[in-house]
Amino acid sequence: MWSGTVAFGLVSLPVSLYPTTRSTRASLRLVDADGTPLERRYFSPQSGKVLESDDLVRGYPVGEDRFVTVEDEELEALAPEKSQEIDLSRFVSADEIEPTYFQRSYFLAPDRGGLKAYRLLARTMEEAGRAGIATFVMRDTEYLVAILAEDGILRAQILRFHDELRSPNDVGLSEPESDARAVDELRAAIAERASDELDRSLLRDSASRRLLELVESKREAGEDVVEMETDTDRDEDQAEEIDLMQVLKRSLDRDQDEEDATAAGADDAEATSGDLQRRTKEELYQRARELDVDGRSRMTKQELVDAIRAAS
Repeated sequence: MWSGTVAFGLVSLPVSLYPTTRSTRASLRLVDADGTPLERRYFSPQSGKVLESDDLVRGYPVGEDRFVTVEDEELEALAPEKSQEIDLSRFVSADEIEPTYFQRSYFLAPDRGGLKAYRLLARTMEEAGRAGIATFVMRDTEYLVAILAEDGILRAQILRFHDELRSPNDVGLSEPESDARAVDELRAAIAERASDELDRSLLRDSASRRLLELVESKREAGEDVVEMETDTDRDEDQAEEIDLMQVLKRSLDRDQDEEDATAAGADDAEATSGDLQRRTKEELYQRARELDVDGRSRMTKQELVDAIRAAS
């Protein structure tokens, strides 16, 4: 997920970040009656028009039906300064961090040449019962993180910010009055069911197992199995109507672009409109960003193509 260094005084430890969990939950996809996977699209509830990526603009709500729009370039300017370092300049007691602050957990693994320093830091922190608190940047986002040590292993725990947590009072909970006799009865009932060890079978995803067993039994019986039709299997009457004039126009435009590029002696494949047209808008935006094209966040795909050609 991330590679960098953990800095502690004069110690600089190269590390890599790995998720401590993986998703094994069985999931279902939405398909139509013929087995064709469905896709989600954005549309305007007022006009009913299906929107493409060029039509989408980010906006922050500032009132009922009012938004302040934010351009991609403005978001880039707000992005935190990229850094490959976790600076452990603050340490707290590990017991002081409440579990409600924990959001996501990662393993910190030592990179080449860092194993000795890794073991030393992990052992020292574990014996002291301390956790390092720091911030670091991953994928253009700044995170608050606690570095914990357990059994000689360092773990990075992404923390929630304090204002993200709710208090018991927020949901109407307060300290109730307790009946001493009722408390004794409940304590005895808990003791009867108590175990010194956690039964690991309780941690298995039984819901996903039941779903997979159902799917497998229906597959073996050939029941409710649908297969997506290919283009050759479709009835001509059901095939999507193609605008031949648009196809011809795109073909002529592509041929003209290739002739213009050849005449200009452009050796760079990116200089041909044919190559640029085959790229996604996101790829074009990244190229325009590298070329420092002004106004790129507001451009359509074709405008990005023209701007990149001009800049190249």
